[in-house]
Amino acid sequence: MLRHLCAQLDLSTYKRETNRELLNEMLPRTQRQKEILDYITRFQERHGYIPSYAQIARQFGVKSRATIAKHIAALERRGLLVREHEDGSFALNVKVEDKSSDSLCEVKLLGRIAAGAPLEVVDYEERIPVPRFLLGRVKPDRVYALRVKGDSMIDEHICDGDIALIENRTDARDGEIVVALLIEENQATLKRIYRRGMNIELQPANSQLQPLTVPASQVRVQGIFRGLLRPSN
Repeated sequence: MLRHLCAQLDLSTYKRETNRELLNEMLPRTQRQKEILDYITRFQERHGYIPSYAQIARQFGVKSRATIAKHIAALERRGLLVREHEDGSFALNVKVEDKSSDSLCEVKLLGRIAAGAPLEVVDYEERIPVPRFLLGRVKPDRVYALRVKGDSMIDEHICDGDIALIENRTDARDGEIVVALLIEENQATLKRIYRRGMNIELQPANSQLQPLTVPASQVRVQGIFRGLLRPSN
């Protein structure tokens, strides 16, 4: 009886140790990894899409995106992130209740937008299906879509031919990606916005390109970038 009880205790201890080991394998190994994972989770919940390496680096004051890539790789090895190998981006390995990829809504596709030099937005309209989770907490009737042309936002994984999902808003915080209408040229562009005194700086996400600075009176925000669709063909 004593031997049997000892065997049961040993088995129970083994199970606890095994469960603890499995739990440890599912947790970030360092404090910085935990901070990065928490930031990505909060960002996704708020914006409906995953932040880029550049955004994560800015958040933590890290100059090298290679350092962020190492943390991402470590989280991937622990099963906390899943890499999308086609374009080198990544996605959280989590399930969001009531926001599954098979839950669709429709938004208006209003034309195309430049992610390069300013380009006139083509005025046509059709409706396209969009996974609901991409919109985060924004209601579908407050979102429209524009087809991206150019590569000035490529470091944010916004590529030529992608479809940008835009929340219909006229106010923006510094650092947000916006649809900016240049009033004098009656042209629009997709850029990150910063206020510089009496001017507005429209900053690309491409190291080969320079920011565009224009008087604030000549810029109108027409929407905030909220998500991205990448056509399969």
